[in-house]
Amino acid sequence: MQLDTTTGVILEVAIEVHRELGPGLLESVYEVVVAHHLTARGLRVRRQQPVRMTYAGIVLPDAFRVDLLVEDHVVVELKAMPRQDPVFERQLLTYLRLMGLPVGLLLNFGCPTLMAGMKRVVNNAHTGFGSRPHSTPTTRSPDHT
Repeated sequence: MQLDTTTGVILEVAIEVHRELGPGLLESVYEVVVAHHLTARGLRVRRQQPVRMTYAGIVLPDAFRVDLLVEDHVVVELKAMPRQDPVFERQLLTYLRLMGLPVGLLLNFGCPTLMAGMKRVVNNAHTGFGSRPHSTPTTRSPDHT
């Protein structure tokens, strides 16, 4: 699936979920529901994907986790906060840079409208599709997909 098509489906699902459930639930609830709908639409989704990172010769097998990794190339960071904070975008950009991925979506379900809580983040330092110079997702058992 093309990158823009993938992100388009993710946004459609997120808007639908926000319309149905509204703000006010835990982030973990939105994560399960969004992942379910994306999988139902034929996308590969990994939840709470651990990412291995190497820095200065130190291997961190579970350095951080991305909320959703869709089609192995789109990171979806979910929030359920009443306001959008600039640190959310910086966090997502750091994840993209460390994973060598081109694009991520920040979806804050705590905002009154999802449009107010959506942000597409582009990794301008991306060196090539699928390139992961510093970090790699760690494989998880099937019950977390």
